[in-house]
Amino acid sequence: MTTSAPPVRVLPLRPAAGTAGLLSAAVLVVNAAKRAHVIPSTAATQLVAPLAEILALALVVALYLACAPRLGALARVAFAVDFVALAALVGVEAVVNLVFARLDPAEVTDLRSGPLGVFLVLASLLFLAGTLGTTAALARTGLPPRAALALYAAGAVPVALRAAVPEAVLDAGLLVLAAGVGWLGAWLLRGATASR
Repeated sequence: MTTSAPPVRVLPLRPAAGTAGLLSAAVLVVNAAKRAHVIPSTAATQLVAPLAEILALALVVALYLACAPRLGALARVAFAVDFVALAALVGVEAVVNLVFARLDPAEVTDLRSGPLGVFLVLASLLFLAGTLGTTAALARTGLPPRAALALYAAGAVPVALRAAVPEAVLDAGLLVLAAGVGWLGAWLLRGATASR
């Protein structure tokens, strides 16, 4: 007896989520360029930085919904962790770009040594676990491109471990993550236009 997986759901939010993925990738590239001093750090680039995670939330939800019929309970937990982590990272990016950028290094160190430091570490660890779990679960469905998922996962590792990796590794991770996020956004867009 042969069973086949349910068809991929056609989602009305796919075009918006695909576009959000592409925009998130663009913001990640800007963030990497800013960190590498390729472009100046300005009020505008600081303000835009948290948009990468905000836009990625739409991408992750659409990926989840597109693949939900093929996902098991563990995958659903991974998606929940990934969603919560991305939401927490919105706060992290806001603090790093809009608060830390205005403080002297001693004040930043003082803030990181308290509860904020614990939150930053927890958000990073949740992002790492959620992203790796989510990309593995999505790869098992056979729906999104596996190479895009591999880029997403590989780029997320140095981003999640940003406090422990050299700046050049973090910058490269942001670019690899951007490639994966952009590719997944394009995949959602192609699926949206193919279903019309």
